[in-house]
Amino acid sequence: MNLLNKAIVTALPLAPKPIVGYFSRRYIAGSKLQNALDEVKRLNDEGMCATVDVLGESINRTEEADEAVNQYLKALEAIDQYKLDANISVKPTQLALMLNFDKCVLNYSKLLETAAEFNNFVRIDMEDSSTTSRTIGLYLELRKNFDNTGVVFQAYLRRTYSDLTNLSSKVKGFNFRLCKGIYIEPRTIAWKHYDIVRENYKFLLKEALNNGIYTGIATHDEYLVHCAFSLIEKMNLPKERYEFQMLLGVDTRLRKIIVDAGHKLRVYVPFGEQWYAYSTRRLKENPQIAGHVMKAVFQPGGR
Repeated sequence: MNLLNKAIVTALPLAPKPIVGYFSRRYIAGSKLQNALDEVKRLNDEGMCATVDVLGESINRTEEADEAVNQYLKALEAIDQYKLDANISVKPTQLALMLNFDKCVLNYSKLLETAAEFNNFVRIDMEDSSTTSRTIGLYLELRKNFDNTGVVFQAYLRRTYSDLTNLSSKVKGFNFRLCKGIYIEPRTIAWKHYDIVRENYKFLLKEALNNGIYTGIATHDEYLVHCAFSLIEKMNLPKERYEFQMLLGVDTRLRKIIVDAGHKLRVYVPFGEQWYAYSTRRLKENPQIAGHVMKAVFQPGGR
């Protein structure tokens, strides 16, 4: 870990909330839905699409999920109203996955029904390993009635290849996002070596693309972007079979390189009142982001 990044992360608990807000403002559209819509419009004008996330994670009461559902419904309606090129990404624990599975299925079903009316899509986000099996179970349950949804797999988990082959054999039109993984997990279930995670990402990506699976290539690692470019070119892959995905505000120059090369790119656009919890978690779990933010402070035109 870069010493400067580590120092920034260590100092987070001591930093006033406005300071954390300053450091993370490039990575969050704002606290209101309109902030996210404005950001998505700007991204669309630059030739990119988006996925909108209402910030908020694990809840303590199932009733709390109702508010999240309502916010996502408003987001879907606004995306359609303003004719934006965007879908939504939703965390299962935010919709009561760990409290009541049936309630979580019902909550997602409401979103998927509305998304289907607007010819839109709902991404089921993946969280830490304690939720992986339940999230996959949720996805399989929802796919019984809906085809406008996809899940996320993390390349650092040892189980991911098995999960990928299992779901791709069961689900027609399987669609997933592939990322490295950001949560702190024990070595018994997750690869820890940076190069091994990279190699596993490449392996999983190749398997998915070779088997005709629509893949969201979610990475800010230029090496992996290069590997993806090479695979796509070697396979002469149609652009309808994949897309690249990146977080809002992270390595915007690489983002432009991908778009200028003619590839579809989707930007993850989070917004909401719970921006502080999201910001501190992102900075703690991925200290490299702290380095990106510091660059942003001294390169204000880099956005």
